[in-house]
Amino acid sequence: MAAVASVIHVLTGCTAVGKTALALGWAEANDAEILSCDSLLFYRGMDIGTAKPTREERARVPHHLVDTNAVTEPMDVARYVVLARRAAEGIWARGRRVLVAGGSGFYLRAFFGPVADDIAVPPALREELRERLERKGLDDLRSELQRLNPGGLGQLDPANPRRVVRALERCRASGRTLTELAEAFAAQPGPFADCEVRLVELVRERADLERRIDARVAAMLRDGLVAEVRALAASGLERNPSAVGAIGYRETLAHLHGRLPEAELPAAIAANTRALVRKQKTWFRTQLPEHRKVDAAQAGPGELFA
Repeated sequence: MAAVASVIHVLTGCTAVGKTALALGWAEANDAEILSCDSLLFYRGMDIGTAKPTREERARVPHHLVDTNAVTEPMDVARYVVLARRAAEGIWARGRRVLVAGGSGFYLRAFFGPVADDIAVPPALREELRERLERKGLDDLRSELQRLNPGGLGQLDPANPRRVVRALERCRASGRTLTELAEAFAAQPGPFADCEVRLVELVRERADLERRIDARVAAMLRDGLVAEVRALAASGLERNPSAVGAIGYRETLAHLHGRLPEAELPAAIAANTRALVRKQKTWFRTQLPEHRKVDAAQAGPGELFA
């Protein structure tokens, strides 16, 4: 057990790169269990559109943080950290290795640094700002935020209402500027700071990846994506902002609501998937620590963390 405890292997990469097959192969060969780092695999019923590992694949290797939530129950990073740490401790206690697999940057960040601070925003303040946004608009809140931050707003997007409201909540609740809050946040230890994290990013040639995206979209639609989304909508999918905005689901909902012809559905999903891949690649390049890249088309499971 001493050889594997507190070591975390992380396998990431953009959508459709081939993480699932290589993760399964590595886990089977290395006595590991898989800890999901995908922002949609939490939700029960979101199977086809997420390319969720099948029951047969999950029978081969134990998976954690898959199908933990109803589709109406959003996940947040603070809860994810608690559940992920608990799962990792359990895996280590069984003398097995931990393999984190997924490409969702917000959750992936938890393994490399702090992800949430301890600022408690009073419900009354949150409601006050929500009502002001509705009554007076974004300019009113932005003006107050700028007054509280004479040194500037840093990298905050001042045109994004959600981010402006969140920043103002934190400044008002803490009595500190955004710069002070950022400095305090960066000084915190991450939730896995006591672990050795070994990171590998899977990559593919662009043409190969685009072929895989097209094939994946076609398979999802063939396997019943429209019926899946219809059933999830009846179960409250549209009450979960994270889930309803997911690629594959939002386009299918647009089709079901009459805003997107069925003939245009495959192209819309594929185009938005390609846009997501571009964002993911930028995030991996700019936000992750130095790491090894492996060509998913050439590597076998044994070569991942060599």
